[in-house]
Amino acid sequence: MTNAEIDRASPQWMQIGFYATSIVFNLCLIAQVLTVGVAYFDDPAWWTVHIWLVRGYSGLSLVLLGGSSILPFSDKVRSLAASLPVLLGLQFCSIHLVTPLHLEVLHPLIGFTLFYVSSSLVHRVSRDVFNKSDVVTEP
Repeated sequence: MTNAEIDRASPQWMQIGFYATSIVFNLCLIAQVLTVGVAYFDDPAWWTVHIWLVRGYSGLSLVLLGGSSILPFSDKVRSLAASLPVLLGLQFCSIHLVTPLHLEVLHPLIGFTLFYVSSSLVHRVSRDVFNKSDVVTEP
């Protein structure tokens, strides 16, 4: 393998690593939604797991933001990755800030938006990495 071939192969492996990280982030969000459901409907002790999860995986949003900036991805992937830390910041603010406006009611809505953006990121990255087209062709 020549140096040029190695240089072209490296971004592909890094993009696959980015893809894997976006999947892990998405799975953590799913786990967090499940733990909040269990905490609310069955056992309040699961709130601790819910909080622990977000503290554990929120740093991945910054990894995804950085990776999207240095790897060859579409602008759509970059904007989705950039919105993750913003949405997580809004999540923290909506649950911790006490205001007369009761902004904490936005917490689940921001959470669902976060899940939508994360799922969209996984989908778009898979298209970029594996060269899938968004256009459907007819036979």
